[in-house]
Amino acid sequence: MKFPRLSSIAAVVMLSGLAVPAMAQDAKLEAPAMTAAEKEAAKKIYFERCAGCHGVLRKGATGKNLEPHWSKVGADGKKTEGGTLALGQSRLEKIIGYGTDGGMVNFDDILTKEELTLMAKYIQNPPDVPPEYSLKETMDSWKVMVPVSERPTKQMNKINLSNVFSVTLRDTGEVALIDGDTKEIRSIVKTGYAVHISRMSASGRYVYVIGRDGRLSLIDMWMEKPAVVAEVKIGFDARSVDTSKFKGFEDKYAIAGSYWPPQFVIMDGDTLKPRKVVGTRGMTVDGEYHPEPRVASIVSSFIKPEWVVNIKETGQILLVDYSDIENLKTTTIASAKFLHDGGWDASKRYFLVAANASNKIAAVDTKLGKLAALVDVAKIPHPGRGANFVHPQYGPVWATGHLGADVVTLISTPSDDPKFKKYKQHNWKVVQEIKHVPGNLFVKTHPKSKHFWADAPQNPDKDLAESVAVWDMADLSKPKAVLNVAKDSGLPETKAVKRAVHPEYSKDGKEVWISLWGGKTDQSAIVVYDDVTLKVKKVITDPKMITPTGKFNVYNTQHDIY
Repeated sequence: MKFPRLSSIAAVVMLSGLAVPAMAQDAKLEAPAMTAAEKEAAKKIYFERCAGCHGVLRKGATGKNLEPHWSKVGADGKKTEGGTLALGQSRLEKIIGYGTDGGMVNFDDILTKEELTLMAKYIQNPPDVPPEYSLKETMDSWKVMVPVSERPTKQMNKINLSNVFSVTLRDTGEVALIDGDTKEIRSIVKTGYAVHISRMSASGRYVYVIGRDGRLSLIDMWMEKPAVVAEVKIGFDARSVDTSKFKGFEDKYAIAGSYWPPQFVIMDGDTLKPRKVVGTRGMTVDGEYHPEPRVASIVSSFIKPEWVVNIKETGQILLVDYSDIENLKTTTIASAKFLHDGGWDASKRYFLVAANASNKIAAVDTKLGKLAALVDVAKIPHPGRGANFVHPQYGPVWATGHLGADVVTLISTPSDDPKFKKYKQHNWKVVQEIKHVPGNLFVKTHPKSKHFWADAPQNPDKDLAESVAVWDMADLSKPKAVLNVAKDSGLPETKAVKRAVHPEYSKDGKEVWISLWGGKTDQSAIVVYDDVTLKVKKVITDPKMITPTGKFNVYNTQHDIY
């Protein structure tokens, strides 16, 4: 029997936020004993499955604090205490196994019963603190497989590179480069583990791929068979990468952000040679020191030689001026905790990023270099890059979905176009909440499309997690269709959830690609829909197509179209 997830109230009670009785603290609970082998196995699972949301030091961010014991003093001066030790082995196993409706998936079909027991033990023990990672160590890890002088001077293949999809094969540590025209896999490239994102060079020639293990790979698309030409390890845990895109600096530099150690690395764009490491430890927007302020997301400005670097735990947004990296200038903008992911508005002047612990969206005016707005939204916003379109009643809007709420939020954004002047009164206000389901990770549309797509891979209901919702943007009152991607794929039904995740448009806006993320032993797939008819055009399957997740169309990613 499949148990339901714990309610959000139960999850909060169990994991953080409420005081643990004094008698529980006075009992001086002891952590369960673990052998060295058990700890090593648990550390690996924690890194692969848990650290992204809960942090290496387990202090929490998108996920709850998982320290054995914690205490904090609130704004009212009252002290509260909690921790995993007070919850106990049995309750922790249930939380890990069943998940919560706040966005944590059930791990009972991902981990074995023995592994669930192991992880419940592990998080009752003090967290392991990894070592630091210096510029020298970064330099020592740097490899150039094909020097610039030996690379092609023109495209050596006949692939339509602007419509290639870079697809993360999460659990194999690979990226599949799929031809968007023919739907053929052109190359499977060995990269870091669980690639989080692929970013394109300003020219569209190179793909920068960052694994969660900190391995950054540079793929040259001009080679007869696209392959990695350089790589470097920028830390032990990482998520973000981008290049310099401002005129005159196109692809001169690359930047990658690390979760651990908390820092970012600036490199030469064509070789990944490390040039500078910058730490991000410091004070939060609340005035408290944080030892693990991770680099959550990075985007490159089109209007200045700057990167927008979002520091998760501190709630600080950095505008890093790369015009002179030897004398680096950084503007620090206070927003809210905990910063995660986000994207540009349609004008590409304003960057909007989720502060998902504060249930806010922070908007940065990159032209003026200051915070434009903090917008209150529903529980745990998770926009990915978000989505831009012209609302029939409110003009230009940017959309975000939520892990913990059953809505998609639409925020009015400014525009210099005279025809949108009449909507100015709505700017930086929530103008509509579209009814959806909790567990949404990504929303997407395209300038040439009349449709708006949203997934729900973290929803506790199997059918919903395997489906995507589609709205006609002329009528957002209810979905036009809810498509069960797992059934549409024609793959055999399994007890394990095949999560439908990350809608991505083709260059021309006529197709939407959905990853069907199964288990390691299940056949996964990418299901391609016709955006007009909402009918399946192609199911891409291959024995090597293992756990596909994020997909990034070269042209749309290169030009930040979403």
